[in-house]
Amino acid sequence: MRLRGSIPVAALLSILSVAFAWSQGTDAPKVKRGAYIVNTSGCHDCHSPKVYTPEGLPEPDQKRLLSGHPADETLPGYSIDMVKPGQWVLFNSNLTAAIGPWGISYAANLTPDNQTGIGLWQEEHFVQALRTGKHMGQGRPILPPMPWPGIGTMSDEDLTAVFAYLKSLPPIKNPVPAPVPFEQLGK
Repeated sequence: MRLRGSIPVAALLSILSVAFAWSQGTDAPKVKRGAYIVNTSGCHDCHSPKVYTPEGLPEPDQKRLLSGHPADETLPGYSIDMVKPGQWVLFNSNLTAAIGPWGISYAANLTPDNQTGIGLWQEEHFVQALRTGKHMGQGRPILPPMPWPGIGTMSDEDLTAVFAYLKSLPPIKNPVPAPVPFEQLGK
């Protein structure tokens, strides 16, 4: 996606986050590397709410980047039969919620908000979460469609760069709903 002119949004985000990191005394090259990884690895596909172009194409909402599933967005009706194992997996229009044989999962708020995002997380929590598939490295399972098994194979250097970039973003308060196990879908 490009803004007016010729600067791609990913490049603009990278420049702004490095400038912010520099002003905060953080490791700007690490933040820049993290921005590159986030912007090329599809993190916005699920973790950023969308706006739609006149052609109907979804693009990340620049005001809510990486803030996860919008807390005020309800899911449309669905049939439990559609998401039994071997059937469909359904996504909402923002691609921030998925319903499948595991239940309903909502994309997490990855901004550094202390109450609703990763603001209180330490670097080791983040790395462990992506290595183990457990929230904060030891909590509830991280559910599909989050591709943590592949992301967890990144080097420690890359994962800590992603974490540094996420922590450099402006915090966005957005309390994402808790996942709903499949057994509770019909209730």
